[in-house]
Amino acid sequence: MGSLITLCAGTSLAKSLFPYVGAEGTTTYRLIFSTLLLMAFWRPWRRTWTWADAPPLVMFGATLGIMNLLFYSAIKTVPFGLAIAIEFTGPLAVALWSSKKPLDFVWIVLAVVGMGLILPLGQHLGVDSPVAALDPVGIAFALGAGFCWAMYIVLGQRVADRFGAFATPMGMLVAAMVVTPFGISVAGTALLNVEWMLTGLGIALLSSAIPYSLEMYSLKHLPKQTFSILLSLEPAVGALAGWLVLSEQLSTQQLSAIGLIMAASMGSAMTAGQRKITN
Repeated sequence: MGSLITLCAGTSLAKSLFPYVGAEGTTTYRLIFSTLLLMAFWRPWRRTWTWADAPPLVMFGATLGIMNLLFYSAIKTVPFGLAIAIEFTGPLAVALWSSKKPLDFVWIVLAVVGMGLILPLGQHLGVDSPVAALDPVGIAFALGAGFCWAMYIVLGQRVADRFGAFATPMGMLVAAMVVTPFGISVAGTALLNVEWMLTGLGIALLSSAIPYSLEMYSLKHLPKQTFSILLSLEPAVGALAGWLVLSEQLSTQQLSAIGLIMAASMGSAMTAGQRKITN
């Protein structure tokens, strides 16, 4: 929950930098500052590293960097809450793939219905319809981010099991190395503006350093399907962040979606607890 709240608040704040350094520059700020913060906190050089550790960390970090870049590119043209909903197809697919008991599908159905209420699927496709006005490139970016999110869950659990908390700073370092060339090519010397750098530092704290550290802990202690369905709260939290930070109003339909997604999350947590007791 702490991860979701800080992540959505930070992403809402990130949009304020788009006019100055673009989505690519904002992503670069986020990842570079997050790397520095996480390195200082976790001090991964205390661990003995070998070349055999590189492949899983590179895969994890590259996935993390591309996911951030694609999502920030998506919210340039697609509304924040809707972009999260589209991106959620990734972790939802992981949840569906890893489900084993019929009761687990009940929570997935609730999450899907909630997502359907967030997406304006029931509206007519007229000229002025929000569906018709959506940027197809932005939707493609959001779907790509969703795929990377699914890979992040799978790879993240593996590196968390192998490297523990050190997986977060090392993965972030790789992510920053992957994304920084894109940021420099778009923003150039504008990235050196002190005011924007301070905003980027705040974004890094809220969007990466805090939430990813919390997620690494969660991935090590929760089954993939439970972690994934609990993340179904993110579209709801994102809608609230959009309302508070970006002045986006919540409709009755969105409030209903929040209730369904919360029910799916609580049901999933309850089912996971029952399995643990049984075992």
